[in-house]
Amino acid sequence: MSPDNSKRAYRKQLLLASLLVTAGLVMSGLSLIEIRAQNLRQMAQATPPTQSSPPEDQNKPAESKPGGERPTTPPPEPARPDTQSQKQGAPSVLPPAPAEKIAPPIKEK
Repeated sequence: MSPDNSKRAYRKQLLLASLLVTAGLVMSGLSLIEIRAQNLRQMAQATPPTQSSPPEDQNKPAESKPGGERPTTPPPEPARPDTQSQKQGAPSVLPPAPAEKIAPPIKEK
């Protein structure tokens, strides 16, 4: 290749590279303009809209009646364990640890 040919090829490549960079910058600019325009048209809402306040009669607590019945289907029972459970003691909730997980006792110095 002669020096003129290599210079011409270099200039063509440089022109192509600069055109590609310019096209990329133009596309980025147009994208940013479009994003900014969308943000102005549409506002993001982080929380749901607030509910309208309920009518005033729902704000009051329920009317209490003296001597009224408790709203439980099964009758409540006292929290006393039966005698057999008291004799046996409380069972362990977890299974015993495997032998390889149990360390020897710590010796005092």
